[in-house]
Amino acid sequence: MSHQDASAPRAKFRAMDEGTAEDWSVIATQFGAFAKDLPDRVLAHLRLLDGDFGGFPIDRMQHSLQTATRAMRDGRDEEYVVMALLHDVGDTLGSYNHPDIAAAILKPFISEENHWIVAHHGIFQGYYFFHHIGGDRDMREQYRDHPHFAACEEFCAKYDQTAFDPDYDSEPLSVFEPMVRRVLARPRRSVYADAGEAAE
Repeated sequence: MSHQDASAPRAKFRAMDEGTAEDWSVIATQFGAFAKDLPDRVLAHLRLLDGDFGGFPIDRMQHSLQTATRAMRDGRDEEYVVMALLHDVGDTLGSYNHPDIAAAILKPFISEENHWIVAHHGIFQGYYFFHHIGGDRDMREQYRDHPHFAACEEFCAKYDQTAFDPDYDSEPLSVFEPMVRRVLARPRRSVYADAGEAAE
């Protein structure tokens, strides 16, 4: 993961309302290089899950790999597989809202349906265990009429809740890295990407 050169040109303003087109040209130029390193930063954060068991039968990294492997072997497209791989990437920073972290990272790069799945998978996954810890396993029912309900239900049933098997032969992260790089190289929904395209 590269750090930007401290000696590179910088904007001159002390407050944004003093900024000039020249200042923002400097910033835009460096933003492009920084944005290209996003896959490296995301993958580095995913690797933090390695060895983090939290009481589960396998560590969180293996759970992520197993979820993605199951989706890939089931014929899901690359975007879906990347979503499956990164669905719990927020575990280290969002102990109480990890789906929100993953959803925020992935939002510019994935479809509305896949974004909805990753954003809501925590509640849908709760169907399999909330009742064991004093919660309501049917919390997902509040979304029953949502057009992506069935897709999220399926993701959890087929790939997420099944991905705690110590004997499952998951693919290594190296198989998924090129996919992550391709998906995170194509922002679809971002005011920053839109502004950059308009400036070109």
